[in-house]
Amino acid sequence: MINKIRVAFIYKDDNIFLSGKHFDNCYYHFFINALKRNKRLDVKNFPTKNEFDASILRNKFDIILLFSNADWGMPNEIKGIQELDIPVIARASDPSDAKKAIKNHKRWKIDYYFHFHSERFFHELYPSNFKYKTIIFGVEPSLYQNLQPFKSRVKNKILNSGNVGNTKLFSKFINDIRNPKWNTYRCKILRTKCNELPYVYYTPTLKHDYVNDKHPLLLEKYRAVIAADTYSPVITYWEKPAAGCLTFMEITDKNKGEYVGFEDGKTAIFIDEDNYKLRFKQYLSEPDNPKWERIAEAGRIYSLENFNNDKAVSHLIDLMESLCERYND
Repeated sequence: MINKIRVAFIYKDDNIFLSGKHFDNCYYHFFINALKRNKRLDVKNFPTKNEFDASILRNKFDIILLFSNADWGMPNEIKGIQELDIPVIARASDPSDAKKAIKNHKRWKIDYYFHFHSERFFHELYPSNFKYKTIIFGVEPSLYQNLQPFKSRVKNKILNSGNVGNTKLFSKFINDIRNPKWNTYRCKILRTKCNELPYVYYTPTLKHDYVNDKHPLLLEKYRAVIAADTYSPVITYWEKPAAGCLTFMEITDKNKGEYVGFEDGKTAIFIDEDNYKLRFKQYLSEPDNPKWERIAEAGRIYSLENFNNDKAVSHLIDLMESLCERYND
């Protein structure tokens, strides 16, 4: 085992996700803050222009960490990486970028991928010989402390937030032609449908003041919230429970969400396109029933214990150590 792993973190210098100024700071807190504060790592950041000369890393680092295997947020070229005897780990791209990102597997000599999606979902997008580990990150614990008590929150509305699809027929038709699977409506079908209900309060991602590190201050206003995604759970699935919210969570065979580990009726309320209205009405008919607060609190504990950034870094370190040992054998 290596006492302190020397990590070279490579990304494009104009990558807004790592600036601390994006509306969603989850990547910033994980890659810039959590990695740095772990005492088992010695991380050096390499924000770069269009080209990075990887030869400067020779004999100085144990791991090369890439922000992504996609083109966006990364230099156009990483020269000399093929000649280095250093393992390379990359965060797997967003699903919509996977097809284009495959070409970088050999270009950047990537040994292993990670992201918060399931391995099953990853290998629906990438070749079966690409190695992958699920690491769920995104909850920065300091942002979820001293939040508003459950009983003092809005109880007669259910919060829905984030991107939704355009429901106009012409827009749906055009989007289905341009991007039949990964357009916003297809990715957020149930989340979009929820907005048709009068008791659902919807706020778009950028139409309020609670962006960036202020997002938990929006969530803490409501007892109940919605986390829904058609194809795979995303960060909102663990951010919203972490804020102490009763989370109505889309878990289906299609999105394979069972791997996240929440339990229906214990740490979340599972919904799908058939039962979501019934599940909402069960809550709204008796919002003061103590069971809702018990479920919300159990979900908060589960999310904070399992999906905080420091624990995610520990899982990433396990992967780094195994790769270092393999390279050194």
